[in-house]
Amino acid sequence: MLDLKCLKGGLIVSCQAGSESPLAKPEILAAMAWVGERAGAVGIRANGPANVSVIAAAVTVPIIGIYKLDVPDYEVYITPTFKEASEVVAAGASIIALDATDRPRPGPDDTRRLIARIHDELGVRVMADISTLAEGVAAAEAGADIVASTMSGYTPYTTDRRNIAGPDLELIRELANRVEVPVICEGRVHRPEEARAALEAGAYAVVVGTAITATGWIAEQYVKVMKGNG
Repeated sequence: MLDLKCLKGGLIVSCQAGSESPLAKPEILAAMAWVGERAGAVGIRANGPANVSVIAAAVTVPIIGIYKLDVPDYEVYITPTFKEASEVVAAGASIIALDATDRPRPGPDDTRRLIARIHDELGVRVMADISTLAEGVAAAEAGADIVASTMSGYTPYTTDRRNIAGPDLELIRELANRVEVPVICEGRVHRPEEARAALEAGAYAVVVGTAITATGWIAEQYVKVMKGNG
C-alpha cells in the first residue's frame, strides 16, 4: 500500500467538473492535474474511472479516486459500494475516498466492511469523507487510513457549518486531537492562507479544488468584487 508520508504537508488538487461543464472531459482534467503536479501538488483527487485512467497516465503523484453515483433512496453518493471502488482502483487510483458519514449506504457492506474489503481485495488505502468529529473517530476505528473533513456542511445535520468562512478548522483541530490516522482538510479552502491555517490546525495535507480548477467560479469572484457585490 501507498506510504502516506508522500502526502505530508502537501497540496492535493481536486480535478473535477460537473457534467454540465465544458471542462468535464478527461483530457482537460488530466491537463489540470499535470499542471498541478508541476506546481508542486503531492496528489490529485479525481472522480470516475474514465477520468482517473487518463489522469493516471499524465501524472506521477498518487491519485485519490472517487466515484460519484446517485443511488435512488440514498443520500450517500461518493463511492457508495465496493463495485465503484474496484472500478476506480482498476483505473489507477492508489487511495479510495468514500462517504463515511452516519447516513445509510446502499449495498451489502457497512462502512467497516467496505473499508476492510478495499484493503484486502484491492490493496489500497481508504480516505473517509466525514462531516463530524464522531464520524471521523468512528471511521478511524473502522480502519480508515485517512479521515477528511470533506462532508462538513454537506450533510443535513451539518448545514450550519457551510456558513463558516473558509474550511472547518475547528473540526480539523478536534480530529487531529482524537484520531491516530492522518487528517486531511477538504472543503471551502479558497485562499493559500487558509490552506496554511489548516496545516497549523493539525491537517496532514490539504485538498483544494474549486479555487484552483473551477475556472468559472474563479471568474465569478472577480466579477462580483468588481461590481461591488463581493
